[in-house]
Amino acid sequence: MEMIFDTLRKLWESSGFANLVDPGQVIMIILACVLLYLGIARGFEPLLLVGIAFGMLLTNMPVPYGDARIFTPALWENMENIEYGRILREGGLFDILYIGVKAGIYPSLIFLGVGAMTDFGPMLANPRSLLLGAAAQLGIYCAMILAITFGFNGLEAGSIAIIGGADGPTAIWLTSKLAPHLLGAIAIAAYSYMALVPLIQPPIMRALTTKKEREVKMEQLRHVSKTEKILFPIVVSIATILVLPSVAPLLGCLMLGNLLRECGVVDRLSDTAQNTLMNIVVIFLSVSVGATTVYTNFLKTETLLIVLLGLLAFAFSTVGGVLFGKLMYKLTGGKINPLIGSAGVSAVPMAARVAQKEGQRANPSNYLLMHAMGPNVAGVIGSAVAAGFLLAVFG
Repeated sequence: MEMIFDTLRKLWESSGFANLVDPGQVIMIILACVLLYLGIARGFEPLLLVGIAFGMLLTNMPVPYGDARIFTPALWENMENIEYGRILREGGLFDILYIGVKAGIYPSLIFLGVGAMTDFGPMLANPRSLLLGAAAQLGIYCAMILAITFGFNGLEAGSIAIIGGADGPTAIWLTSKLAPHLLGAIAIAAYSYMALVPLIQPPIMRALTTKKEREVKMEQLRHVSKTEKILFPIVVSIATILVLPSVAPLLGCLMLGNLLRECGVVDRLSDTAQNTLMNIVVIFLSVSVGATTVYTNFLKTETLLIVLLGLLAFAFSTVGGVLFGKLMYKLTGGKINPLIGSAGVSAVPMAARVAQKEGQRANPSNYLLMHAMGPNVAGVIGSAVAAGFLLAVFG
């Protein structure tokens, strides 16, 4: 009988119920379930949000530190001198996977896939799209100033600000370099707002434009030659990386993926980058980022502030794109529909679809999708360049 009670006691002591020592764990488990609901039932960026939420769920389960622990925050406390050998020896599964985030491997490989899936033709057909993509990065710099005003240091402010680029992999890449302790909060904020593009952008777009401006029908885009499409990633890589070497991992992989797509001689590699490789990396990235949301680090006032600043960053980016679109509308004598400026945030292709929907709402015969795709893909480049700039300044 004593042996039975001893066995039951040991089972209890090793259970999660006995190790449930903080209500913060319960809160995080509930939050993880809410995010899973949003990703699965509501379709909010499910490819990454489901993995992030499940990583959050697992890392906050009340299990003892040891073999059962899949993520050990103590191993990552000294970010200036990370002992990777110790992580491989003592870390859990997600500690090992997180090395790919910290080293910037996963975001760069995702950009490889994004490049292979992206057609830069609409942007090349209308080079002014680059200006709209650049203007839509306004939120990054506004949010950085606000974050510093609220007491965040330069590294943290730069990481929070990049949410305004509406590019999840870029936000993760930059934050893992500058302020890894904020990674979970920033990743969740970035992907949440990307999923909420159809709700956040339309009121801003309608408030800043007139019905006459929204009704503008744009001329058909010119044909872009295969030579132009092949030369584009090569020229952009050389020009941009010479100016901002820090952006080489992200932008270099983006342009390599696009070159694989456009050159026409490596279809197998392009297909692998778009599908198999992309899917594997997304799984590793999402669960390891979710694992960083340990309740002791996540449940802080600064997390709510990050969410608020992220929303402001996203809103200011939309404002910047639309206002610059209005300027181009004036300068071209009404040939540019300002709505396409809102697509300068790099939430591809959702932001372009929102511009298309708003254009058709004002004029049912309007078709802005391909015109909006120009600023949209330009925004991908713009957010990567902005991240490289912030890393060069604060890194």
